[in-house]
Amino acid sequence: MSNQGIHSKLVTLFSLLLTLLFVYTAVSKLIELDTFQWRMERMPYIAPYASLISWAVPFLELIIAGLLWLPRYQIMALYASFVLLGCFTLYIVLVLKFSDTVPCSCGGVISALGWRDHVLLNVSFMVFALLGILWSKKHDNIETY
Repeated sequence: MSNQGIHSKLVTLFSLLLTLLFVYTAVSKLIELDTFQWRMERMPYIAPYASLISWAVPFLELIIAGLLWLPRYQIMALYASFVLLGCFTLYIVLVLKFSDTVPCSCGGVISALGWRDHVLLNVSFMVFALLGILWSKKHDNIETY
């Protein structure tokens, strides 16, 4: 099997993993929307935007999850995945470094992770998204020649 075939299969796997992550976290937030919003209202720096964020984030996660499966939008969705996870990770790091309180707004199984594990999980999924972008672009360049 060529590298092109392996890379294509890995991009599909990464898209599946990102989809599972985003659908799981979005559904967890939407099922317990009141709790999620209440937790967001207690988060440092973003409390004034809690109402907007509590609705926007799960819907953005669901949109990205859907776009990962549309070939025309897959690279855009991989970029969006990378950026969204990067924003979450940066926020976690900033709160851990500069805030006196560190409430968790996570739901489900992910809430059982410690902060270090949460950052590692996010970075791992960011790597999946980045590799997906790189390998998709490589595949697109091969097809255009």
